[in-house]
Amino acid sequence: MQFVIFIAFTLLVGIVAYLATRSTNEQTEDGYFLGGRSLTGPVIAASLLLTNLSTEQLVGLNGSAYNEGILVMAWETLAAIAMVVTALVLLPRYLKGGLTTIPQFLERRYDTMTKSITSGLFLSGYVVVLLPIVLYSGAIALIGMFDLNNLFQMEQSQTLVLTVCAIGVIGSLYAIFGGLKAVAVSDTVNAIGLLIGGLMIPVFGLLYIGDGSLLNGIEALYANDPTKFKAMGASDSAIPFSTLFTGMVLVQLFYWGTNQAIIQRALGAKNLIEGQKGLILAAFIKILGPLIVVLPGLIAFYIFGDTLDPSQGDQSYGLLVNKVLPPALLGFFAAVLFGAILSSFNSALNSSVTLFGLDIYKQYINKEASEVQVVRAGKGFGIGLAVLSMIIAPSIANAPEGLFGYLQEINGCYTIPILTIILVGYLTQYVPPIAAKVAMGVGVILYSFSQFFLKGYIESNGGEYPHYLHIMALIFIFNIGLMLVIGKIYPRKESYVQQYTKQVDITQWKPVRLMGVLITLIVISTYIIFT
Repeated sequence: MQFVIFIAFTLLVGIVAYLATRSTNEQTEDGYFLGGRSLTGPVIAASLLLTNLSTEQLVGLNGSAYNEGILVMAWETLAAIAMVVTALVLLPRYLKGGLTTIPQFLERRYDTMTKSITSGLFLSGYVVVLLPIVLYSGAIALIGMFDLNNLFQMEQSQTLVLTVCAIGVIGSLYAIFGGLKAVAVSDTVNAIGLLIGGLMIPVFGLLYIGDGSLLNGIEALYANDPTKFKAMGASDSAIPFSTLFTGMVLVQLFYWGTNQAIIQRALGAKNLIEGQKGLILAAFIKILGPLIVVLPGLIAFYIFGDTLDPSQGDQSYGLLVNKVLPPALLGFFAAVLFGAILSSFNSALNSSVTLFGLDIYKQYINKEASEVQVVRAGKGFGIGLAVLSMIIAPSIANAPEGLFGYLQEINGCYTIPILTIILVGYLTQYVPPIAAKVAMGVGVILYSFSQFFLKGYIESNGGEYPHYLHIMALIFIFNIGLMLVIGKIYPRKESYVQQYTKQVDITQWKPVRLMGVLITLIVISTYIIFT
């Protein structure tokens, strides 16, 4: 019965996505890559949230909460402020320039080589890190939830390969053959299910520990270990409170404001008003994110704290789902979780197809390519990328413990350099292309040397090394200064002025500033409450 419900809900999402995209002309670049620039605020918000929320957050962040408490909510609450900044500062500029990809702006502001380097950095991150990790973590979650090893009478490694391929094929159908609108529409349906299913877990969990009473469950949860409810992380915690004002802000701004897989949803807005509505709505919902990705970890600690040690924290979410969720609802929740897995996979894949088609194929392989040829080439690249990610994903099972945290740290190699050149590009007029290239090279080299050589040397000799989020902030400041100095010595001959392409209306949504202030005050109040 559980498996039937799972299949039924998954098919429902596919049918809705197909019916909603039949009228979109996906033989054009805007139609395929940006959903015909027709996305509305609610669709953008839902797609943003579900693209972000997947098994890495549901399993990983709740595992962190199991170990360290609510201080890990910073990954959710600070995201809301980053979305406000994106809505107010970055999105108006993106839509004014009629951008399809972030590297397109870098080409206009700097030069083609800068765009190509940035596209290469994005693609390398998707291929080596994001796509295989999403496939692997999603497969592990589904195997555990449905006990697929026994169902298929296979060894773990065989079941893993089969599940990875299933997720990869279905995700590819959405991303490669449906384009952005199919991805966004399926995300909208799945987002509703994920909000319902995600909230069911803490509700049933609190009822379980409160003997049928939510209030008693909350009281018992707090009384069990009040230290888990402190939002201010100590210096030796996973997220020291001081990092909220340094690297955490920068990571969030990069992710929500410049990451192609995320911002592409807002770039597909029918106008600036709908784009800003989508970002603001997503920001409000994101504030409630800890209810789904932090609170279950605390409940799991209450239930399993005596049986699981900290190294097993990532197992706590799956155990909690099986413990508190009624059997009749497991199929629905599994389908929702499957939708979240697909969303992260097909969103990154769709963005990779976009980057390759527009920034590499049309630039270097076939400069005279028609829009139909660009879309076709992008689809072919997407198929190859999906197959490659499916080949890589099962090998992650043989990786050393702590791989996910290690890979998060690796992402910092390109996070700060890209954010630096985008912000300097928009906020200055005379900084030259050479400054962007130098900043990217220096940023990658400095961060890599810091985290993978200097840190190990200092810690092996008994010293303490700054948190990697602080290192990111230091490199960001250094890179900004470096670009400004180069711009002073070798300025552009002519100032850069962004042109309005008039592809969409860029009239600003009137309440956007008020909504932004309200969101910021709510986030600050949350930290005051949990001081």
